[in-house]
Amino acid sequence: LALRNPSPSPATAMPITIVHCWSAPRSRSTALLYSFEARNTNNNLSEDDTDTIALDEPLYRRWLSEKINGGTGNYGISRPYAEPFLQGVAPAESAEDEDDDAWRWEREKQCSNERIYHAVKSLVEGGKLDDGCIFLKQMAKFSHLFDFETNWETEIDSDASRWKEHCLQLLADNKIELKHRHLLLIRDPISCLGSWMGKSGSVHGKNPHPDEVGITQLLDVYSKVLGSSMNRAEEEDVIVIDSDDLAADPRKSLQDLCAALGIEYRDSMLKWQAGPHKCDGPWAKWWYHDVWESSGWDVEDVDANESNTSGLNHPRTQRYRTVPPALVPALRMSIPAFNFLQTLTSSNQERAITTPPSGRLYEDPRNEHVLVFVGTPSTPTRRGTGRIIPRDMAAISPFDSSVQGGDATWEGVRVYNGRIFHLDHHLDRLFRSAKALGFKYVHTRSEVTEAIFCVLAANGMRDGAHMRLTLTRGEKCTSSMNPYFNVYGTTFIILPEWKPTEGATTYDNTKGVTLITAGSCRRSPPSTIDNKIHHNNMIQNILPKIEANLAGAADSIMLDVEGFVAETNATNLFLVRCDRQHNEVDVDKDKNHSGYDGAVLVTPSGDHCLPGITRATVLLLAKELGIKTEVRRVSLSEFYSADEVFTTGTMGELTPVTIIDGRSIGWNNTTKRGAVTELLQSTYKEAVKTRLDWSTEIPPFC
Repeated sequence: LALRNPSPSPATAMPITIVHCWSAPRSRSTALLYSFEARNTNNNLSEDDTDTIALDEPLYRRWLSEKINGGTGNYGISRPYAEPFLQGVAPAESAEDEDDDAWRWEREKQCSNERIYHAVKSLVEGGKLDDGCIFLKQMAKFSHLFDFETNWETEIDSDASRWKEHCLQLLADNKIELKHRHLLLIRDPISCLGSWMGKSGSVHGKNPHPDEVGITQLLDVYSKVLGSSMNRAEEEDVIVIDSDDLAADPRKSLQDLCAALGIEYRDSMLKWQAGPHKCDGPWAKWWYHDVWESSGWDVEDVDANESNTSGLNHPRTQRYRTVPPALVPALRMSIPAFNFLQTLTSSNQERAITTPPSGRLYEDPRNEHVLVFVGTPSTPTRRGTGRIIPRDMAAISPFDSSVQGGDATWEGVRVYNGRIFHLDHHLDRLFRSAKALGFKYVHTRSEVTEAIFCVLAANGMRDGAHMRLTLTRGEKCTSSMNPYFNVYGTTFIILPEWKPTEGATTYDNTKGVTLITAGSCRRSPPSTIDNKIHHNNMIQNILPKIEANLAGAADSIMLDVEGFVAETNATNLFLVRCDRQHNEVDVDKDKNHSGYDGAVLVTPSGDHCLPGITRATVLLLAKELGIKTEVRRVSLSEFYSADEVFTTGTMGELTPVTIIDGRSIGWNNTTKRGAVTELLQSTYKEAVKTRLDWSTEIPPFC
């Protein structure tokens, strides 16, 4: 037992880091191999006196033998060097031209475990255990030959088993601990496959079989590493790097990689000698043409006396390749695996180029991993395709009408205390808008409701959440504005988020907000675009919002074409006017709610705005409270001179407005919310809790 599983004390064991780098072919894995091989030069180490050893695909010979000699399952895999490679003897033409190259072929007779043994022994004998590293370049399609539970080559013969035991004994004798780390080097499948069929295509017979290409196996490697690490005391993170990030910013990428591995980064990793390398496998002259022409990653770090075209990431390496139809099946299989793995890269997690004013990407951290819904409806001949998916993996087709022309309708819905407030009203408006827009093959109301319940359950959302529901005309079969080409049915999207009614993404409902009047555009009349259709053509809202941002205001007031107030770029507007001159309403003096000293609640008519559902609720609550209401055309000066102003919307409920265009609202210039506003806020919140007939209960989650 001690021989098979020596356990040196962590306090005394000297660690050697073994990096198992898994990739698909044509992923710049050889360049990364050379980076680690070059890691020694900063310490002026000789080739035989090194603390980093690079091994080139030590499982390749076994994999090729299995594919060629195994009979079934080789999928037409062949190599022009297969016979000498499997025999471990240099081919005749190689022996004549490169007498010193025979050792490469002989070396390949060693199994992977033996290669690791000799690498560890070299580090031990050289005394280079401090920050020692062994880098193994592996193709993901070899992964079935690797035991991720033990982090050794699978033991199908006595040779692999014997060398594993030799290595474990060597480690125990020298109090050395191996730290196995797994790295996935990914690359856009289009680039991988295009390169696969390029200059090296003749080597593999231009075989596009997914098992030969090997991109999908990267997902299997990730799953196995993750699964095996769960059985250990300390779970192991899988490091994922996009090789395009590595080429674009090699220094930062290599620094981040070394930090994740727990080893020292060295600038020598940016450059290497052009031409063949000692670590190359004997197959290199068939495959490594491009990397042999390079002398490093970073073209700016090349010595002044050298041409700056020798960097691997120089524009000279750019290729514009056609994707042959034969590659499309492999491409279709590879993209889902790549898309998932890319979400695990640091570049994806750090893709934001700026942050919101709050300084946080996610006001609630749970929103980073929220699950969304995207799908098409069922038809008499086809079931619906709706599914729940993590937000960073969700997508709709670029042929979708919402992308092509903002051709969609939407609703914002709030979840309170296990219920969805005014869900029926929101769905009524959603479907009325879809009908007005002439949508066909539309989701049914039951499909929409079921999807809402499913996505809320998936996220465990029963309170403090907001949902954006979007119904598009759907995907087109060709790029066009013509709805005749919408042949797949509508697309329904649910974006649920944990979102408080007050916060960085909403408004301050206690202190209030500042508004300005928009100058960039006016709210359109029904003769232009009817705002009663809750459509996704939002440019008329976005431009005024930009104005507000630049002015340091919360939102912009939108005027209609005749200069009357319509709404803000995001909400409906109300003003409170007191008939008794210069008097504010005193709620405490009128506890029976009988008119509030003549207060009148005024809101613009719905001719040039969306008559909001929260707006309608406030009008109803005001009537119940005995507050007189008026719905009519309202001028901007009436808002300037109002006693109180507030906005309404599903997202932020009721928000006081304290300043408009630099003018304080109210007579005493206190810039605080008014008494009627405060009363309606509390009445609205109470209605949310108690008016159960205004909301829909969310089913229990299991």
